[in-house]
Amino acid sequence: MSWATAVVLIVLISAVAGVMRSRNRNSGRPNGQSETNAIARDEEAQREIENLRERVKVLERITVDGREARAIADEIESLRSKPDKQDG
Repeated sequence: MSWATAVVLIVLISAVAGVMRSRNRNSGRPNGQSETNAIARDEEAQREIENLRERVKVLERITVDGREARAIADEIESLRSKPDKQDG
């Protein structure tokens, strides 16, 4: 084996080892995100979900405000029975 072949093999082995180390370092983390960044995004998502739940509660109160549940159910059924204008 010539010295040039040995150099090429050493470079090739080093490159493969570098790729393997890089994959192992980032395993378990999507897109290489750090754990603290992932935790922060999870907390942000939880806050957004809670805000959306509060909005839904407010919208439910607005739609039901002063009306009985039966009247609302009847209105929903009457809207379901109407043909859709988009259907043709």
